[in-house]
Amino acid sequence: MRWAVAWGVLAGLGVGAAGAQERAGEARDPGYCAFVRGVGDAESAVLLAPDVFASVGVVNAGETGGGGGVPLGGPTPRLTAGLDYDFVGLYRGLSIRRRAEAECERYRALSALRAAAKRGVDVGADAALAARAQVLEAALPKAEQLLASLREDVREGRATVEELTALQLRLDGLRALAHETVKERERLAALPRPAERPLSAWLQDFRAADDRVEAESASLRRASAWTVRLRGGYDELINVRQDVPLFGALTVSYNLGSPWQPSANERAREGRRRSLEEDVEGVSQDVARLLRELRAAHSEEEARLREVSVLVTDLEGQLKDLQAMETAKVRRYRDYLVLELARLRADSAWLKTHVAELGRFLGEERP
Repeated sequence: MRWAVAWGVLAGLGVGAAGAQERAGEARDPGYCAFVRGVGDAESAVLLAPDVFASVGVVNAGETGGGGGVPLGGPTPRLTAGLDYDFVGLYRGLSIRRRAEAECERYRALSALRAAAKRGVDVGADAALAARAQVLEAALPKAEQLLASLREDVREGRATVEELTALQLRLDGLRALAHETVKERERLAALPRPAERPLSAWLQDFRAADDRVEAESASLRRASAWTVRLRGGYDELINVRQDVPLFGALTVSYNLGSPWQPSANERAREGRRRSLEEDVEGVSQDVARLLRELRAAHSEEEARLREVSVLVTDLEGQLKDLQAMETAKVRRYRDYLVLELARLRADSAWLKTHVAELGRFLGEERP
């Protein structure tokens, strides 16, 4: 009786403490996590706590004799009350809560994979566009000054209209690139932002969490074959003398179908793993295709970045050599070179940042 009461108190405290902890983190968790945890708490609450029972009835008891000398007794009121606790319920309740946590982790990883699949090849473009915009913001004011200076030279006859037109076209190219950058950043702001982790890590987390969900489900199926019940309490026959009106019993039962469960559970677990490779709720194929596209883009942009870096270095060297020359023709060519170098620097900044972001997202970071 004392053991039953103790287990009942401990189980009740465990239910209350866990419920308070879940409520404290509910505001920070996704709605689905709050849902599965709430369902898990509701299902485990009745498994972790003991049953309280009471019954009132009439039984044959006492010393009234029957035929053949058998003491059948007479109708006597009986009052029974106590606690009934299934120790297997404790195991099942904790398994249900662990399964809820695994489902929550599975949902987090699946949400990250879906966000990445929805963004597609635009993964990593936010930071790359910001780097390009920074270069253009610094270059455009200087380009405007060069154009204003050339207009003055045209008015005074020191430069031709053709030279002015050529510089205007280059400046218009920079403005168009800046405008396109702003539009792209606005478009990407409306898309879901992938989490700051490599895609391969989220995919691994999803598979591990999904496997834990199935493992906990299998443990619940195995536990259903067992029953270990401790039952005790107060049992009094009214108007019948009893030395100690208490009772207690430990009951253990086992279902003979349990030996066939392990192989079936293993087939279920292996089938679930294979299903992830075939299709993950419409996500696995999208993620596989996205990985191929991002890896191809990563390789292409690395090659392009090397080409642009060489060209930027070459033009910077030419610009440095031209600084010492002061003829009008050299100044015109220097102005064109400054605008072209600004465009290439913007491209280089975009490529460098995008390659780094793609490498981080793919888990293939390189120096």
